[in-house]
Amino acid sequence: MQSPICAMLDIEFPLLAFSHCRDVVVAVSKAGGMGVFGAASLPPERLEEELAWIDAHIGGKPYGVDLIVPNSFAGKGEDRRELPPIPAEHKAFVAGLLEKHGVDDGNLALPAVGGGLGDNMTDAGAAALLEVAFRHPIGLIANALGVPPPLMLELGKRHKVPVAALVGTRDHALAQVRAGVDILVVAGGEAGGHCGEVATMVLVPEVAAAVEAIGATTPILAAGGIVTGRQMAAAMAMGAHGAWTGSVWLTTAEAETNPVVKEKMLLASSRDTVRSKSRTGKPSRQLRSPWTDAWEAEGAPKPLPMPLQSLVSEPALRKVDKLSEGGHEGAKALATYWVGQGVGLMNEAMGAGQVVQEFKADWIAACERLNGFIGD
Repeated sequence: MQSPICAMLDIEFPLLAFSHCRDVVVAVSKAGGMGVFGAASLPPERLEEELAWIDAHIGGKPYGVDLIVPNSFAGKGEDRRELPPIPAEHKAFVAGLLEKHGVDDGNLALPAVGGGLGDNMTDAGAAALLEVAFRHPIGLIANALGVPPPLMLELGKRHKVPVAALVGTRDHALAQVRAGVDILVVAGGEAGGHCGEVATMVLVPEVAAAVEAIGATTPILAAGGIVTGRQMAAAMAMGAHGAWTGSVWLTTAEAETNPVVKEKMLLASSRDTVRSKSRTGKPSRQLRSPWTDAWEAEGAPKPLPMPLQSLVSEPALRKVDKLSEGGHEGAKALATYWVGQGVGLMNEAMGAGQVVQEFKADWIAACERLNGFIGD
């Protein structure tokens, strides 16, 4: 395809697949798109293992790595022992919510202070992950929150690896262009995970026009609710050069998604998601469940700033996942995960490679339909 994304990344079809599952990454790249491995929560040694496995199985096809290095979060740059304590109110709220659904909150080990997740978002933590990533033949490095750190931009240029960044507003996009980012991932509020408020239908043409107005040629990947080829074609008609997708891979055969959550997603409508700070401390869209409803209810504690809220929610949700897979009814009800509003179009489980082929066929059909409106 004649897209600058294809030329820049050396891929056949400008469809990028963000996934925490290495099998999905490999399958998508082999099918002509590009898999992007989500590594935000992995320690350097685990990232090394995962990327070595991808290298051994991807057959020389290009792939990317995605990190999260936000501009600000609670305690950034501080010793973990100096981070704010997790309030007793939040611990009690989690315990009460679990108890209501018959889940024992024993051995949750909610930390007294922050740590863990924040390590990868410090300058030293990011540098360690970047060092690992650039030891491998990656074809893209992406930052999911804010302007990439100078080290990421510098290493990208040194290794001739394009740097991508996710944006949720026009102003953020322009700031990224001025910082020297190579690819803009323009993510509308329909997206799963961290997302802004502006819808993809509005945000993509708004950013495309703004980038063009300053004379920049930075290519754009549309993101947010895109789970079909016809949506991808529509986004490209509005100024994008391809698509960045995440949710659609969660129900694939290769995905490591909790089977209980997979089934929920396949049955969900586009209205069965909620955008909330209750999981990470920043707005993120996730599958609605009694867990998410409780945090949004009147009287619930206010979510803590990133990364402290994750230290409240993740231990409990890991336990919920484990118990739900064992058939615990209360845990099955609570189980949730990040997913975009496109979940309403995700009605059939299939392999990741097959999803890529479906995207291609649907994209072609959409383009042919548009061409049919043009008179002789």
